[in-house]
Amino acid sequence: MSGISALFIGLLILGGCANRPPAPTGDLAVASAHPLATQAGMRALREGGNAFDAAIATAAVLGVVEPYSAGIGGGGFWLLQQPDSTNIVLDAREKAPGRSTRDMYLDDAGDVHPDKLSINGPLAAGIPGQPAAFAYINEHFAERPLSANLKDAIRIARQGFRVDEHYRSLAKWRLDVMRRYPPTAATFLTDGEVPPLGTLIRQPALADTMEALAEEGFDGFYKGRVAQALIDDVQAAGGIWEGQDLADYTVVEREPVVIDYGDTRIWAAPPPSSGGIALAQMFGMMSQRPFQAVHPDTPATDSIARTQYLTEVMRRAYRDRAVYLGDPDFTDIPVQHLRDPDYLRQRMASVNPEKATPSDSLEGDLGSGTHTTHLSVLDARGHKVSATLSINLPFGSAFMSQQTGVLLNNEMDDFAIKPGVPNAYGLVGGEANSIAPGKRPLSSMTPTIIESPERTAIIGTPGGSRIITMVFLGLLDVMDDASADTIVARPRFHHQYLPDVIQHEPDTFTESEKQQLEAMGYGLKDVGRQYGNMQLILRDNQTGETTAAADPRGIGQAIVQPAP
Repeated sequence: MSGISALFIGLLILGGCANRPPAPTGDLAVASAHPLATQAGMRALREGGNAFDAAIATAAVLGVVEPYSAGIGGGGFWLLQQPDSTNIVLDAREKAPGRSTRDMYLDDAGDVHPDKLSINGPLAAGIPGQPAAFAYINEHFAERPLSANLKDAIRIARQGFRVDEHYRSLAKWRLDVMRRYPPTAATFLTDGEVPPLGTLIRQPALADTMEALAEEGFDGFYKGRVAQALIDDVQAAGGIWEGQDLADYTVVEREPVVIDYGDTRIWAAPPPSSGGIALAQMFGMMSQRPFQAVHPDTPATDSIARTQYLTEVMRRAYRDRAVYLGDPDFTDIPVQHLRDPDYLRQRMASVNPEKATPSDSLEGDLGSGTHTTHLSVLDARGHKVSATLSINLPFGSAFMSQQTGVLLNNEMDDFAIKPGVPNAYGLVGGEANSIAPGKRPLSSMTPTIIESPERTAIIGTPGGSRIITMVFLGLLDVMDDASADTIVARPRFHHQYLPDVIQHEPDTFTESEKQQLEAMGYGLKDVGRQYGNMQLILRDNQTGETTAAADPRGIGQAIVQPAP
């Protein structure tokens, strides 16, 4: 037997897995969403840096050349692995300003404000974590000075990068909001319009800010001149940041979620990322009720059965995401209960292989990011980094601080603005993810590392609420011996509890498959485009061969080179 069905039947049994230190690879590998960033990371490795140096260099350049995805005005999650398989997740998620209130985005009638204040403008911005992550990783894990790791980003910010079609499409989507803020329009638009292909985008103020960060570390951004300039610009435009919000920001080292099944181990981000818990639940549900091939001699029939099975697994994990998950520093998350085999068996008991489970039939009381980026790095000694970074929607809040050149995130929209009301990604949330001062919003970012005797992979992707299911499907392909290129290119589908539809790329299903799923009671929503931008490094632990791939949906680049 081969394929995904064999994987489900034979491997997905939660249990003890020896924590095997991976052997040094002898290879250098970087995969990211932009060639300039990948090249900066590889340059850091070849100049003597380790994977952590290279990850900083890669991420810093991504923040310059992908202003629509990430940057020092945002945050993210960094999964860091040492050669002995010691893992930490660095939580550099944004935090709500101290003057935030639970109902700050509701109007007098208690409804979500019609001007979408949680999405547009400085009131939408949480306190950034990315600069603190650079400083922390560089101090505790890297081998080169921070100035060396930021030099490429500073140079590109000052000299400029060329606009491509991807930039143009995302700028068009956020054009009306970007026009509201003159510093944003002056930097990222041309005479108030989407820049022509090849336009040079220079960010000299951002280069100055990054130089301060390079020279002074944490204090160069969160205190002193840069911090005061940020506060002045934000408050002048109606935001609520204060100096103490920046000075008090801290990253947090967290234990990753560890998922064992068979002889395979997965490490993923814990709350306030929802990715690790959701993956643990999905694999746990499959272990309690493995997929059974109904018609092994008719692959087309079993393809529909697998889609139906995976959809129901996704639906149940996203239901619990909505009800239970939030910032663990503010919310008591019942992790043990959510991963309990008896509970997961109960969740799967309601799956009917003949028809869809309506989401509103799953018990639960909710009242009690389309752009992000990812990078994967491997060095010759076996250090690994899987980092997913974001400013949430394309170009974040669309507000740029003129004095600092920092484009601010709109991650406040990732809170439950009003329990039960969808955010920009259609996700609903409950009280566990309500707004509070200093709290970090729930995220779908899911940087992940997977190891088995056969293969090791560093994997992740942007994609808002669909990140978790993209990583989930990618992990299944890793375990099914697919090639790196095949994994990042696979057609995608997604279910997130509410809205109660299977979202999918245009070419995921044939017309016959759509008809069969609809006959089972599934609503289908063609999202009208491809989504995600997966970055993958894959090592064959038997042969020692390392391969890497950047998602063909994007403009990224993956490079593998032998160590010097």
